Amino acid sequence: MRTKHPTRPEPPESFASAATPLLSVHGIEVRYGGIRALKGVSLTVRRGEVVALIGSNGAGKTTTLRSLVRLVPWSAGTASFAGQELGPLGTEEVAALGVSLVPEGRAIFPNLTVRENLELGAYLHRDARIIGETIDDVVKLFPRLGERMRQEGGTLSGGEQQMLAIGRAMMARPSLLLLDEPSLGIAPNLARQIFGAIRQIAEAGVTVLVVEQNTRLALEVAARGYVLRTGEVAKEGKAKELLEDPMVKEAYLGG
Repeated sequence: MRTKHPTRPEPPESFASAATPLLSVHGIEVRYGGIRALKGVSLTVRRGEVVALIGSNGAGKTTTLRSLVRLVPWSAGTASFAGQELGPLGTEEVAALGVSLVPEGRAIFPNLTVRENLELGAYLHRDARIIGETIDDVVKLFPRLGERMRQEGGTLSGGEQQMLAIGRAMMARPSLLLLDEPSLGIAPNLARQIFGAIRQIAEAGVTVLVVEQNTRLALEVAARGYVLRTGEVAKEGKAKELLEDPMVKEAYLGG
């Protein structure tokens, strides 16, 4: 994938260092009625990293991603992307900054063709040349989509639909890609293909924050990880260290 986004200004020079977090989250709290879904989540994602967010069902992983793109309101905390505070922004404004979310369940348009789904992902861009180049990039990443451009999205397999959902998100040429359970309901061989593509996306310069139920697969691709437990960060560290951590092994890797 191309790393330069011709239609979006580059971030300020002060945020160009790989050591400076692209995404900074401090003390985010989210409530659903009287339930505290997030209890002060803090995390950082540096430019060019793949960071995994792992934990059991109900730990708050999806809520964390949805809060970052302002789909759910915060009751406390702050978050910034490339120096821009996210709190005052709406979802469309966050997307315009260069943040793309691939939601759990994929949410493709089943009655539209693969090409039409991809073109909808390029709504931030109006240059036909750029859109065409980005479709070519997506097809290089997921050759199966190139073979199915005229098929309706609903006729694809689950793995192919996930490829389409990621490809559609990449059509926006994001700086930060948020992925929610990309391997959910997908055959193991296709899940590994998708995580291989995630590695390629990161190598091309796109930063990735991935929520994933397959802890081993996520930590094999990620540089660092955070473990969420009942809405709080229970542990964080380098991915290799988390793979060897006794608590992580017992809780998420089958002992």
